[in-house]
Amino acid sequence: MLGLYKPAGLLVQADQTGELSLLELAKDWLKERYRKPGQVFLALVHRLDRPVAGVILYGRTSKAAQRLSEQFRTGTVQKQYLAILHGRLKEPSGRLIHFIERRPERSSRILPKATDQTQEARLTYRVLDTFRSKSLVEIQLETGRHHQIRIQMAHIGHPVVGDLRYGAPAPLPQKQIALMAKKLLIVHPTLKEEISIESPLPFGWPWPHEAGSPEAPPWNWVELIPLIFH
Repeated sequence: MLGLYKPAGLLVQADQTGELSLLELAKDWLKERYRKPGQVFLALVHRLDRPVAGVILYGRTSKAAQRLSEQFRTGTVQKQYLAILHGRLKEPSGRLIHFIERRPERSSRILPKATDQTQEARLTYRVLDTFRSKSLVEIQLETGRHHQIRIQMAHIGHPVVGDLRYGAPAPLPQKQIALMAKKLLIVHPTLKEEISIESPLPFGWPWPHEAGSPEAPPWNWVELIPLIFH
């Protein structure tokens, strides 16, 4: 198992764009770090959207990847996120339950009741801070639906800052969105012990009271590139 920090703007694995991905970078690092001959095995077991930053896991063996994937599939992994939302939420904490219809060619949407095309989406949230017309919120996912946090928070009138797709009024400079995967609580695939893997708060995170320390990794991929390819 390998836990890594993914900056906003970097792909978790290669796609049709042909751009560099975290998976490729991680394989290169493992090959050099452990002087491995030939190809390095590393498998993606869950995903983060490209504009989202935070912690992500890969499986270093096929058995580990299978066991980790199963935990994500069955919803036993505890996933904590931080988000900066537009507006001030009426309640300091709460639980949201919606029915999301995924539409691959368009933005997914929430329907008023369950259908054959919907999946139930559940999360809890807690407001950590407010500043002017924005809120810093901690979110605990109970399910892991595509774009879940982005859709559910936008549905109640508080889109993620920078998320034009789901109603934010303006983009952020590098097309990132103010959402990050902060912590995963998971059972180690071989040790069978529950472990917590937490991302540092990245430098440049757009909250005035919690912008991350200069020693932390950059929030944006474009700022990390010179440090890797110097």
